[in-house]
Order: sequence, then C-alpha cells, then structure tokens
Amino acid sequence: MRPIAIVYTSRAGHTRQYAQLLGKQLCLAVYALDEALAQLTDGSQVIYLGWIHASRVKGYASAARRFSICAVCGVGLCDTGTLVAEVRRASSIPQEIPLFTLQGGIDRSGLKGMDKLMISMLTRGLAAQKQRSSREERMLELLGRDESYVRGENLAGILRWYRENSKEKAK
Repeated sequence: MRPIAIVYTSRAGHTRQYAQLLGKQLCLAVYALDEALAQLTDGSQVIYLGWIHASRVKGYASAARRFSICAVCGVGLCDTGTLVAEVRRASSIPQEIPLFTLQGGIDRSGLKGMDKLMISMLTRGLAAQKQRSSREERMLELLGRDESYVRGENLAGILRWYRENSKEKAK
C-alpha cells in the first residue's frame, strides 16, 4: 500500500502536530478527518492518526469505513511504543495494519464532563497510593503537568515502517 495522505482526529492539538510533522517528513498531504471525508475519494490509501481515549483511537472506525488504512498512530499520554496490544484490541484494528502509539500530552484546561472527572479520579487515586510502580509514578507525574511531549523522534517507528514498505514496493 502506498498512502496518498495523512488523515487525523485531534482534540488537544498533539495529534495534529504529529500529523503535520509526519506529512512533512513523508511529503504527504495532511487532512483533518472531516476535511478528508469531503476531499478524498472512497478507498483512498491513508495513514490515520487519532488521539487515544479509553484505549481507543478516536475517529479510527469512521476513517476505516471510508478509507483504506495503511497504518495507524494512536496519540496518548503514555510513553511512545507502549500499550499497543490494548489499543489494537479496544479499537478493533486488524493485525495486518501496523499500529504505532505516540506520546502526546495532556491539556487539563480542555477537559470537560466525564473526561475531567475521570482524569481527576485517576490522579487522586494514584496520589493516594502508598506504593506505586514506576509506571504509576510516571503516569502521576504526567497527569500533573499540562505539557506537550510531541517530539519528532517519536515518529521513528512509523518512518522506519514507511521507508521499508516503500523499498519493497519499488522492487
């Protein structure tokens, strides 16, 4: 598969930043999902990026109904490359589609309703624990900061996949 564009869904802007960085690296057009639905034809081959909510890649199901997904990047708070199996299962992403998880960040000021309540409960619950694993310590630290962890080096896995896939198609 040779993608013609990058399509994304972003809430706090981290996924949009990754989509733009990736588009620049791969010389591909970048569209928000609603723009892509209006401008790209059914079955277009795309790389999809969406933010992770409750282990699900937001917008993936809609994008998959309309486009041929070559690879997926889920952007969340956890470290790059972690929770791939959980995200794949929760999002129903087939095994044959490469999945990459990227650390984005959190913007607590943009949280509303149930999302705000859940993050608050998670933060209080982790803080109240007398003994925490290193992963729980890291999560508590991340939840306490409104910070972007978007870094170009976090795209190394998908860039490697793209280059390897492009070499195979060129043969």
